[in-house]
Amino acid sequence: MPHQPPPPGNTALWRVHGLMLIASLLVSTSFTVGKAITHGLDPALLTLVRFLFAIVFFAPLVAMKYGLHRPSLKALAGYATISLSITGFFWCMFASLRLTNALNTSALFTLVPGISGIYAIILLGERLGRYRLFALFIGMLGALWVVFRGDTASMLALRFNAGDLLFLGGCFLMAFYTPLVRKFHRRESMAEMTLWIIISGSVWLLFFSAGSIGSTDFTAIPLFIWGGIVYLAIFTTIITFFLTQHATLIIGPTRVMAYSYLYPGFVLLINWATGTETPEPKILPGIAVVVLAMFVVQHGAAKRE
Repeated sequence: MPHQPPPPGNTALWRVHGLMLIASLLVSTSFTVGKAITHGLDPALLTLVRFLFAIVFFAPLVAMKYGLHRPSLKALAGYATISLSITGFFWCMFASLRLTNALNTSALFTLVPGISGIYAIILLGERLGRYRLFALFIGMLGALWVVFRGDTASMLALRFNAGDLLFLGGCFLMAFYTPLVRKFHRRESMAEMTLWIIISGSVWLLFFSAGSIGSTDFTAIPLFIWGGIVYLAIFTTIITFFLTQHATLIIGPTRVMAYSYLYPGFVLLINWATGTETPEPKILPGIAVVVLAMFVVQHGAAKRE
């Protein structure tokens, strides 16, 4: 039987939750950074460069700890299926940020855990449970309130702009990630699995961006675009992966997932601090409802432990 870590004490739990707050803040910056750099490169090419940087930094770490072993064709097919959902999401993210703002995308992203739970019912036969269903409902209401800036008429009519609809499609793709990881994971470490998902995702992105690679003058790309891509590769990909994996082993995937409900609030604070967007008071109730959804999921998961 695999070794089970001892039950953590209160101090350890607070430390883990603190690490997840840091991870959530880092992920939240990806929406603002993505908005700042999305016009510098084609969305598929931008994502490809981000993935290649992540491989350069991540592969040596995996090689030192686990070695680099070529997976079987069956495993590669699983990784390629998972990476297709991720690469599709990132393309939608960078393309949508040309048409909408970081706050809207972060609010819509809070729908991903609930959609993922529905996929898990279909693919894995899992049950959502009343806490998760309730969190999905109130989180959806809070996200819509933020996206429509408290305009109830627009919210009831679901009058999304083109960027919101594009990102919403990306959210439906991203929601496949967790169920597919559970479905295709065998005995490999999560670090090895993640590396091969990134590698197979780069192959997809090479195909998607083939038309723009030859026509792009990489020497003319501003330095801040390269800086943004490196930041996304290191801080919002590799570091958040380690923080999330560490937390998952201690507090479980459901409570880790719940931290995504903090993204809109963090994006609001980031945009306010950087002067890119002044928060409107009427969207604050939506932020509060989304944060409440996080605590509902946390409480429900804790009750099942």
